[in-house]
Amino acid sequence: MQETRLDTARIRAARRVIDPVFLDTPLYRCEALEAVLGCAVSIKLETANPVRSFKARGTEVIASRLAHNGSCAVVCASAGNLGQALAWSGRGRELDVTVVASRFATRTKLERIRALGARLELVDGDHEVARERAAAIARYDGIRLVEDSLDLETCEGAATIGLELTEAAPSFDTVLIALGGGALATGVGHVLKEAAPEVDVICVQPLGAPALTHSWHQRRVVTTDSTDTIADGVAGRCPIPAVLDDLLLVADDAVLVQEASIIAGMRLLLEHAGLVVEPSAALGIAAILEDRDRFAGRHVVTILCGSNVDVDAYRRWCAPAL
Repeated sequence: MQETRLDTARIRAARRVIDPVFLDTPLYRCEALEAVLGCAVSIKLETANPVRSFKARGTEVIASRLAHNGSCAVVCASAGNLGQALAWSGRGRELDVTVVASRFATRTKLERIRALGARLELVDGDHEVARERAAAIARYDGIRLVEDSLDLETCEGAATIGLELTEAAPSFDTVLIALGGGALATGVGHVLKEAAPEVDVICVQPLGAPALTHSWHQRRVVTTDSTDTIADGVAGRCPIPAVLDDLLLVADDAVLVQEASIIAGMRLLLEHAGLVVEPSAALGIAAILEDRDRFAGRHVVTILCGSNVDVDAYRRWCAPAL
């Protein structure tokens, strides 16, 4: 039987080194959404923290270990949220942080990375190009390269969300998880399948960035030449084989949703929950909108994974709600 890379004991140890500001995030029933969606909906809110996303759960573990080992520098590639999180975690531990990003990344995210004190290098091209450049910097400078989803700290930091879900004495049937690189899905999925195996773990990805979903269905790595989605936080083209192996062990399904549904999900979260979220965080709501019959009568948890939005773009997407 194939074994996962994740380990529950390490996940519990990870929780002990994460700054409490990122832990025990709100989990609550949102009745206002239920009337619209036709099922019971609970929200796990991962946006009310200093970096407005779940990513710091993983970077806290990484930065803590680097500081303990006497390291002084680290580099990563990021669409924005990981870079902010690593900058925040590194700043508190006196690490020199370099973030490589596409110059086409969300401006608000890039500005926040700079504001948190990281050195930001922009590249032409998408996130995969940024990954290549970050790896080159790590080799040349001899420093730690953080690779989201490949590095276990990112997965096991995210997995602490799963601990909080299961410790809340859950009555939910399904958890909808945004699928990008796979750290959130594999981490949370691992905990749920160990502690609450009856809960369905469903991963959600945009139709315009389907690589890991196609890989899950075909049980082999499938890459794409490009991505076309407003959900920049999950817009990867080249799945990591080890991450796919982990995902195959914990995901019950992986689905794709349309851009219009993502925008509709963002509007519903604003109108009925008073929450501003980035497109990646609305993937779970989008999945319900596209398959109401599947979720009717069920209790669904959706993880709102980030709220770093470009204000102008958000106004365009959510104009009717505003």
